[in-house]
Amino acid sequence: MITRLAISGYRSLREVVLPLGRLTVVTGPNGSGKSSLYRALRLLALTAQGQVVRALAEEGGLGSTLWAGPEQISRAMRSGEHPVQGTRRSKPVALKLGFSGEDYGYAIDLGLPPPGGSVFMHDPAIKVEAMWTGETLGRANVFALRQGASVRIRDETGAWGTTYDALAPFDSMMTHCGDPSNGLELLRMREALRDWRFYDHFRTDAGAAARRPQVATSTPVLASDGSDLAAAFATINWIGDIAAFNRTVADAFDGARVTIQGIGGLVEIAMHQHGLLRPLGAAELSDGTLRYLLLACALLTPRPPPLMILNEPEASLHPDLLAPLARLILDAARRSQVVVVTHARALADKLEASGECVLFRLQKDLGETFVEGVERPSWTWPSR
Repeated sequence: MITRLAISGYRSLREVVLPLGRLTVVTGPNGSGKSSLYRALRLLALTAQGQVVRALAEEGGLGSTLWAGPEQISRAMRSGEHPVQGTRRSKPVALKLGFSGEDYGYAIDLGLPPPGGSVFMHDPAIKVEAMWTGETLGRANVFALRQGASVRIRDETGAWGTTYDALAPFDSMMTHCGDPSNGLELLRMREALRDWRFYDHFRTDAGAAARRPQVATSTPVLASDGSDLAAAFATINWIGDIAAFNRTVADAFDGARVTIQGIGGLVEIAMHQHGLLRPLGAAELSDGTLRYLLLACALLTPRPPPLMILNEPEASLHPDLLAPLARLILDAARRSQVVVVTHARALADKLEASGECVLFRLQKDLGETFVEGVERPSWTWPSR
């Protein structure tokens, strides 16, 4: 389980370190930094897929994603005594992301590309990566270190050896240096990050794939856009906890139930409701009803991931569905670590009232995101 998340220099997150729990809820007003925190988690996951540099380039490169304020904000600036203004930079331009748990920690530092006028001007360069044991980086517990193009990994005796000496600035040691013989921990970390799941704004419009009949194939993991809803539900019905799925649907929709029906070699979901003479197909369901079924399939997956991140799961849901959704999320957090980013104060309050979550309320001051009333855990970034 991840116990600490650290972000430095990404959009409004100038320097944020959060202590995560089994269930973590992040809320706050519009523009407070919730979406940036969600994107930062996605960037960490993309590191394990070799896509973090490309993702940042598609956001406009470091020029568009870096913290746009001064490197340091003095008390006089915060009080209004002095205007907010830039000062001479004392540290290199950097966007840093990291996390740690009781077992391992990982951090990456991305900076400006080398000079030379390359056509890839939006590509940041990976300057430093580190992986260590435990929650806090130290000189004694780091066992994999990338500085520039060179990667060193400790062997079984604790001695350093150079694994790579010409790693490209867009390649991560996570993807290029993990192997069973020398770099097993990197390999395990890479596979764990690839199992992280993100669910953000399911499509529920009239043309959404979730509304159409689908090929019946085993689908233990719902797609991030919900396009394989019927197959995912059929898989839960086959090897998952269908009793829990039935309970959450009945809880949310007054005793309704969902079944699967075949149409010319394809399958689709059908919802049975009291008072109706026939079940309703996916194409007939309201946006909110379909979205709730998508969330149920995601959270009741037969293959729970190490980490699941939900961004605004309350979108399109009637307020009456927030209490059943909270119960569904709490149940999922017993099988996976879950992070929920939400605008809905009612959902955040229901999850907090359970006593089973860590709640963070974000706020902004002079464009910088702060976490209200939370003591920052210790954190050390690897040096260049």
